[in-house]
Amino acid sequence: MQQDEMSFWDHLEELRWTLFRSLLALFIFAILLFAFMRGEHGLFDMVILAPTRGDFITYQLFCKLGQMLHVVSDFCDTAFNIHIFNVKMASQFFTHMTTSFWISLVLAFPYLMYEIWKFISPALYENEKNNVRWVFLFGTVMFFIGCAVGYFAVFPVTLRFLATYQISESITEQVSLESYMDNFLMLIFIMGIVFEMPLVSWLLSKLGLLNRSFFHNYRRHAVVALLVLAAFITPSSDPFTLSIVFIPLYGLYELSAFFVKPAPVEDDDDDDDEEE
Repeated sequence: MQQDEMSFWDHLEELRWTLFRSLLALFIFAILLFAFMRGEHGLFDMVILAPTRGDFITYQLFCKLGQMLHVVSDFCDTAFNIHIFNVKMASQFFTHMTTSFWISLVLAFPYLMYEIWKFISPALYENEKNNVRWVFLFGTVMFFIGCAVGYFAVFPVTLRFLATYQISESITEQVSLESYMDNFLMLIFIMGIVFEMPLVSWLLSKLGLLNRSFFHNYRRHAVVALLVLAAFITPSSDPFTLSIVFIPLYGLYELSAFFVKPAPVEDDDDDDDEEE
């Protein structure tokens, strides 16, 4: 059963404290990240700039997979290295601040979901609470998996291709700090959001707007669309690199189909009436 009804001002006060605690958590995480961001062994060099070096764990893993599959792979080139340059005088300081904030948003995501849960749970019945609690947990886990896929697979592959692509040998490739960070944050957050597709599909199914027949009928179209999307994310002619992005995306499609309701079965009574 629902708890005693709260007045409008009580809801407003609770919302105010929810926002305050959420912002405080973001602020604390951002301060800690800001403190550990700089230095030779800081988070920026060891984590954010790690894909710019040939010894990045993803490149080593893809090199071993390529050797196992007898596929020639550029990932085995350990001499790969991208030098990031900066032009604007204040860019490094503002990058330090903005990066601390965005990473704090990722790390504080479970707590933010918990605060949202605390705010809406008093208005729900017990059976609704069980479903919504599962939704928040599943959504949080999928968001982190998506961010991990973005960091360990999508961004390194995209970076390695674009940073080494040359339209002319007379052009020297240089990557600016702003360009690197924009792509780094964009691809990781996009993958985090994309991995919420099963959750969105489940919600649409609960609302009666989507059923499993949709995924069955449009599976071929989805394969083509996902291949195009994977080729757009990693514009490489290497099928091995393309599959690295395509397989997780297609897995999301099938997982989404698993979570939605089957297509409604027509009543037998209707068939009997038609026969009569």
